[in-house]
Amino acid sequence: MKYQELVNVYEALSNTTKRLKKTDILANFFKKVDDETLPIVTLLALGKVFPFYSEQEMGIGDKLVMKAISKVIGVNENEVENQIRDQGDIGAAAEKLYSKKSQTTFFSQPLSIKFVFSNLKKLATISGNNSTNKKISIILELLSSASGTEAKYITRTITEELRIGVGEGIIRDAISDAFDINKSVTERAYMLTNDLGLVAEVGKNQGENGLKKLSLTPGKPVKPMLAQLSPNIDESILEMGEALCETKYDGIRMQVHKNGDNITIFTRRLENITKAIPEIVNEIREAFPDENYIAEGEVIATRNGKPLSFQNILHRVRRKYNIEEAIESVPLKVYLYDLLYYKKPTLDEPIKIRREILEKIVNTKSDNLNLSEKAMVNEDNLKDAKRLFEKSIAEGHEGIMIKDAKEPYIPGIRGKKMLKFKAEPETLDVVVVGGTYGIGKRGNFIGSYMVALRNDDEELETVAHVATGLTDETLAKLTKMMEKYKINEKGTKIIVKPKIILEIAYSEIVKSPEYDAGYSLRFPVVKRIRDDKGLEDIDTVERLKSMYKE
Repeated sequence: MKYQELVNVYEALSNTTKRLKKTDILANFFKKVDDETLPIVTLLALGKVFPFYSEQEMGIGDKLVMKAISKVIGVNENEVENQIRDQGDIGAAAEKLYSKKSQTTFFSQPLSIKFVFSNLKKLATISGNNSTNKKISIILELLSSASGTEAKYITRTITEELRIGVGEGIIRDAISDAFDINKSVTERAYMLTNDLGLVAEVGKNQGENGLKKLSLTPGKPVKPMLAQLSPNIDESILEMGEALCETKYDGIRMQVHKNGDNITIFTRRLENITKAIPEIVNEIREAFPDENYIAEGEVIATRNGKPLSFQNILHRVRRKYNIEEAIESVPLKVYLYDLLYYKKPTLDEPIKIRREILEKIVNTKSDNLNLSEKAMVNEDNLKDAKRLFEKSIAEGHEGIMIKDAKEPYIPGIRGKKMLKFKAEPETLDVVVVGGTYGIGKRGNFIGSYMVALRNDDEELETVAHVATGLTDETLAKLTKMMEKYKINEKGTKIIVKPKIILEIAYSEIVKSPEYDAGYSLRFPVVKRIRDDKGLEDIDTVERLKSMYKE
């Protein structure tokens, strides 16, 4: 199938903001795509070449793509940069510049989807001496045979900024519509496999029955079940009837997979951090029986037995070099609390049962690996939950989790079956979409940040400007990140790719016509940069409205 056919779909998707229309466009396209190409286009429609959980990445910066564009078109890099500034992104700039293309590639064949995909995947495998020239060579091979619109989307895919307003939810619904499958069946299959390509292929060839047979596979991460805020400990437990309450730790949520001899550890964003924490891998190997399993827990940084701040653990798992030195300087401790698979899937069992199995199979003799502290609570012993909360806070943790004891594990869903109750007021995870440079001694820093949330159509809606809670060190780090992701700059204002996630606190949610969401935050304060979260993890406008009503 020609790449231009996919590009035509990209263009149609770009020309509508309506979720249902986007879903229809993709569903009609999926119907005519062959079996081998279908998994590929589900990834490419997300602007991805590798699944979210893959360790592979293209790692191509804008400068390298600009250099390739300048070579293909026969202009200098300054002109490419000027066009990017004028057009607002590298893809639109490439399309504009192609009208000036002076070089012609003889005997070039129309690009196919498989050829483009294969070449883009190659970019991730190149390293070492002369790697830059080799990468440019591959990009040139694609761009030399591309039309203007094809170049637009090739460059956007390379820089991971497709800009067609399509997320996982739209693709999931398009698969359902294309192959006449109940949306709840498709959603569950995706949540369990985390592989839209597989879901599309099985849905096309085996229908609903095929998708119902898909389940967890150790080694392939599953989207985590998410928690809502508990308004009150007693109220939440009484509504549930019986609750499993446990300490809420301020660390990195981890999903541990054992498949054969291989142990793999993923974060809540499904990033593979196995190599960064080898001592934890050893602890886990010793603690579990030699069976296939998927367990969940939290890894925290400690010093003298006390938990350290979240940033300490974040720096530790991000480290790629001098791991042995880090093991000594930032000791880690694991608290396990759930079991999704043991010899076979267990996620459909109630959390009460899953926890019992976990307690039965795990050896917790090590000081660095334990089960989360818990209390089974009902209307007769509500004080046990409050005691656990107070103990957790006294030990330096965040609060408690309150889980409905009779409920299964529901991947990727945020609901009332799992709640969190923290000592501090609830915060929001937002994405930065722009900013403004400061004045005076902070004139070299971006001092104010425009932040946004996701709506139901997976588009971003602005909600506030935040300019407080920022130390000079944080401002310097954020300004550097903003420069890295800059799309456009005019005067003191800058527009950036939605890559930077902030956790912010606030005093109140208010209605406001000034922002896209129709609401705003009074006195927003940056609590921390959430390097452990991505765009798919930010809060939603729907949640903001719900919190406003509450």
